[in-house]
Amino acid sequence: MGMFQRNNQAPADLRQHDIELTTPRPAHTRSKQNGGGHLPTYNHNGHKVTRGIEPVGESGRKGIHPLHSLKICFRSCSTASKFCNIFWPFVPVAIAMHFARPKEHLWIFVLNYIAMIPTANLVGFAGQEVARKIPKVIGVILEVFLGSIVEIVLFVVLLAKSKDNDLIPVIQAAILGSILANLLLCLGMCFFVGGHKRKEQHFDEAISEVGSGLLLVAGFGLLIPSAFFTALNGSPAITEEVLRHRVLTISRATSVILLASFFAYVWFQLRTHHSVYDDVLAEDERKDEDRHKDLTKAKLTLTECLFFLIIALACVSLHAVFLVEEIHYIVMLRGVSESFMGLILVPLVEKFAEHLTAIDEAYDNQMNFALAHVLGSTVQTALLNAPLVVIVGWGIGKDMSLNFELFMSVVFFLAILVVGNFLRDQKSNYLEGALCVLVYMIIAVTTWYYPNPQAGHTNLAESKGGHVGARSLYPGPGMG
Repeated sequence: MGMFQRNNQAPADLRQHDIELTTPRPAHTRSKQNGGGHLPTYNHNGHKVTRGIEPVGESGRKGIHPLHSLKICFRSCSTASKFCNIFWPFVPVAIAMHFARPKEHLWIFVLNYIAMIPTANLVGFAGQEVARKIPKVIGVILEVFLGSIVEIVLFVVLLAKSKDNDLIPVIQAAILGSILANLLLCLGMCFFVGGHKRKEQHFDEAISEVGSGLLLVAGFGLLIPSAFFTALNGSPAITEEVLRHRVLTISRATSVILLASFFAYVWFQLRTHHSVYDDVLAEDERKDEDRHKDLTKAKLTLTECLFFLIIALACVSLHAVFLVEEIHYIVMLRGVSESFMGLILVPLVEKFAEHLTAIDEAYDNQMNFALAHVLGSTVQTALLNAPLVVIVGWGIGKDMSLNFELFMSVVFFLAILVVGNFLRDQKSNYLEGALCVLVYMIIAVTTWYYPNPQAGHTNLAESKGGHVGARSLYPGPGMG
């Protein structure tokens, strides 16, 4: 069994007729009875389909069945996702360690970092179960949004915990790091895993071209404030204080515009062009090599989905708070740079569930679904999450801006060019995936040795305490 292979088996005859069985009878063929009501519709498993629920997502049950639902959650959607559930014992241990041994900063950080893996995985799985019960396009958008909740929680907690703007460099690095992890690591793994047993995979231009265009717009919007600062920094025509204030104003105005573009993108998907996406995703669903297994799996009820989402989000929020509280100590006492913390470590755990979902879809030859998750998550980070944290910072009096480090800005722009080039021909193979992952590894190694930002020599604003960030008084790794 492959790492991303689906669990459970299905009768051979279901493999031939699964599409027909999951499709409800047309309205004009249903008989009316009892005052105009319709005869009940049954799905492929013989379950009566609840009104408003898609047949493929019907569980055949109502309410909450504790033992059965726990078994479904533990089984998860793939072997890799199931493997994440072995980390659940870390969840109570991480919470207990925070309160029982508050001075064990390294242990608290490590335990809460690991504990975010199963909780984020549960958010992803419960979101996937909800998505099965609603129309495809709305389901994909909902999955992407739920997967990004972990990221939003981390950003907001980092911003709220920031004193004298000391954690803003971590947030800025995490924004770009999240995008890089999606574009290079996750997309690269999708290409690599999907191309492992196929010569090449194909995807539709409706997904790739819109995604590529939005990435360029997002890159333009996110990098303009940095370019503005870099062009005018050191100029005798403007003081640094005035320059930073103008960059902050530009960042806030840009954030409002980026939010408008995000809602235009959502409207485009859900209202004006939803039929195009429906057709593409429906065709992708028919190409799913494990669809016959998915159809026979036991599924959560809607009530169980919402219950587990609440539990998982509560745990994720707790771990995010405990994790963020230790970043200051890890940066200062353990020599881990803020750039590496934000660009590599934080994005890896916050996007873990989404990455597993997309890679699993690529393994099943559903490249349009995989791309919709990867590019959708990337676009949401760039056009919603990043502007949102700037606006939240504006509301609570924090100088959160889009003035990124020049090194990170260049890396971000080059990543968009690399991925855009790979998406242009609407096909992928394992070599392109391997190259994307290798580029990400190069960035990770370089970021580990990236020097500390110093006041007057960086795009990052000098904090009120007289230094840049929490680590400027401490040498980074490899700096002596």
